[in-house]
Amino acid sequence: MLRFSSLAAFMFATSAAFAQVPADPANPNETLPEKANYMPYGEPIKLDQAKKAADAALAESTKRGWPVMCIAVVSPSGDLVYFVKMDDCQYASIAIAQHKAKAAATFRRPTLAFERLLGRGPFFSYLTTLDGVIASRGGNPIVVNGKIIGAIGVSGGSGSQDDVVSQAGVAAVK
Repeated sequence: MLRFSSLAAFMFATSAAFAQVPADPANPNETLPEKANYMPYGEPIKLDQAKKAADAALAESTKRGWPVMCIAVVSPSGDLVYFVKMDDCQYASIAIAQHKAKAAATFRRPTLAFERLLGRGPFFSYLTTLDGVIASRGGNPIVVNGKIIGAIGVSGGSGSQDDVVSQAGVAAVK
């Protein structure tokens, strides 16, 4: 009986310590927005639109002399709709392009946003714990009539090259 009461006293004392964590004024995540800010999902991208985006990205990569790209186009759920692999693309970029596209679609933002937030310091390190995040530029949502219909992910070059090629694909589907 004595052991049970000691355990109960310990649990009561420690629960009070964990009940409330005071706000950290240095943490930008402590700000509470008035409303949610998001872009809604639309009807999933059609095959012809996905091909149009990939073809535009492929043309941009070819025009710039970057024959190393993998290009993935996904639906809003992140499911693959269309994929192109240039002859000189590294094998790792096959999965990376798909990951970038899926993250851009499912999180409703460019993957560049994750890269920049992680660069802002330790208050954003929680992003690495979120399933499906990739903090590498080159993944961008495809938006039509104010709604996300899919996303494109590009990998194979530098992050900036991937993003330029990805943006060309986005611009083709408006």
